[in-house]
Amino acid sequence: MKYRWIHTSFLLLISVCSFAQSKLDTFLKPSDSLNSSRRNAVVITEVSLAGLTLAGLDQLWYADFPRSKFHTINDADEWLQMDKLGHTFSAYQLGKAGADVLKWSGVRKKDQLLYGATLGFTFLTAVEVLDGYSAEWGFSWSDMAANAVGTGLFIGQELLWEEQRVLLKYSFHQTQYASQRPDKLGDGFMEEILKDYNGQTYWLSANINSFVKTSKLPKWLNVALGYGADGMLTGKNEKVDNLLISQNRQRQFYLSLDVDLSKIKTNSRLLRSLFDVFNMIKVPFPTLEFNDKNGLKLHYIYF
Repeated sequence: MKYRWIHTSFLLLISVCSFAQSKLDTFLKPSDSLNSSRRNAVVITEVSLAGLTLAGLDQLWYADFPRSKFHTINDADEWLQMDKLGHTFSAYQLGKAGADVLKWSGVRKKDQLLYGATLGFTFLTAVEVLDGYSAEWGFSWSDMAANAVGTGLFIGQELLWEEQRVLLKYSFHQTQYASQRPDKLGDGFMEEILKDYNGQTYWLSANINSFVKTSKLPKWLNVALGYGADGMLTGKNEKVDNLLISQNRQRQFYLSLDVDLSKIKTNSRLLRSLFDVFNMIKVPFPTLEFNDKNGLKLHYIYF
């Protein structure tokens, strides 16, 4: 009798989970035509989040630094351009997310690109304006150019191929430099992910089958070209006192394989959504590195 009760409970649990999964899949399915309630919810949510984020930055971040008249700066030569790639990556991913949620709402393709794919550029422009009124930073035209490149990379592929054949991805590993300047490079793993440019790598990950239709390789297999930098404790190569390690700045270029998670077949829309979120992260693979200090180097697994 006990086992029959367990068996019945197990079947009931499966039924409930299946029903919940079915409802969730229905919710995640993009609308075939304009769904006004979804579109309105998306617009209200995006405007609210953007407004709260900018207000929070203004009050909790910029308020701790002296204000100034609006001014511009030229920081194009700092951090071996790793910060610019961060802008490009952010604009690309925010634009992709903006277009995807409008597609889910049933908005036509033209408006997905016009109002969704420009989300990253619009939001980052507002952040740049806040920088312009801070004495610590300033409005950077090179940052704006990087934002435009990220937005253009997404929109350009949609107009040319109606798909993202080349993905912009990110990977990270901890380095020895953050502990030397935690105020600039991050204090702890979560901060270092955002601040320590030495551990960041940005990748252009191209799907092989999208370009070579006759390829017998798995449809999810990509070739990835990466760029990173190392040995940076400051934006430029200026001297900083009381540091245990010295700067030995170098650019790093990478060649590796990758996985396009969006090409993995599944009937679960929940899994597709999760794959889409994690597809911004480069999958670790054996990687060949070239740098201007030591030449070629093989990493058996590179993060």
